[in-house]
Amino acid sequence: MNNKLLYPLLIIVGSSCYGILSTMIKVAMQHGFTTSEAVTAQYAIGFLLAAVLFILTQRKMPRMSGKGFLIIMFAGLFTGTTGIVYGQSVHYLPASLAVVMLFQFTWIGVLLDCLIHRRLPKRMEVISIIILIVGTILAAGVLDADLTGLDWRGWVFGFAAAFSFACFMQFNSKPVEGVTPISRMLIMSLFALIIVSLFQSPEVMVNGKLFTTDLLYFGLALGFFGIIFPIILFSIAVPKVGGATASILSATELPVAIIASVIVLGEVLTPLQVFGIILVLGGMILPTYLEQRKLQLHTKGTAH
Repeated sequence: MNNKLLYPLLIIVGSSCYGILSTMIKVAMQHGFTTSEAVTAQYAIGFLLAAVLFILTQRKMPRMSGKGFLIIMFAGLFTGTTGIVYGQSVHYLPASLAVVMLFQFTWIGVLLDCLIHRRLPKRMEVISIIILIVGTILAAGVLDADLTGLDWRGWVFGFAAAFSFACFMQFNSKPVEGVTPISRMLIMSLFALIIVSLFQSPEVMVNGKLFTTDLLYFGLALGFFGIIFPIILFSIAVPKVGGATASILSATELPVAIIASVIVLGEVLTPLQVFGIILVLGGMILPTYLEQRKLQLHTKGTAH
């Protein structure tokens, strides 16, 4: 497969993994576990899986510069803070509104990329973001929701999750020479676990609850789909496409989240939401398609 298509596809698959996490957490809550316990289980088991994978495949940590270590460390910290504040947003807001707030990372990510690289946003980035925002509002069913009486903390935590995820994308877009995706994942998952342990429910790791109850199974599922798989894919692909494009491509998380909630939780999907999902997918695919089109035209022009 052409690498120009492979790397965007890896980001789409990775963000799709994130899309099923909210449904998994809701199911964990239905089984009597708190959001905090589920999030802690995700990062604890995720780190253990990363450590096992590292020992089986590499065993020796590669050399890296101090700057490279800081880049990976901050990527891990922002991974953890995203899980913390998004979990709180889901606690205070309906799942659909929490998703809408999280998806503000699309335009925040592009804005951060423009500030970091001191550039203006590209016209296609602006068009894609507008399509994504409209599609997100429709897909999440916000127009049919009653917004009165909602806790203001849910909005704050939701926006914090969006900002944190956008920062994660920016740090993860920076390549670190000599570091493999698995090594990067291990370091990131360690610092993510550290920050999560400070603010969530670290007691489940020492009182036996994580390993003697069904929380272990939720931790395994959340750890694989929320830590192992997406971080490896993002570590490979995000440095190749850049933080701004990665933020746009990650919008696939929304339709996956909604479809998962419909299938698993039995939530109703309206025609307006279906249209919103189509808009999100269109806004996500548009930049990659036009870039490929431009490249093909340039190649043809060069050949002639």
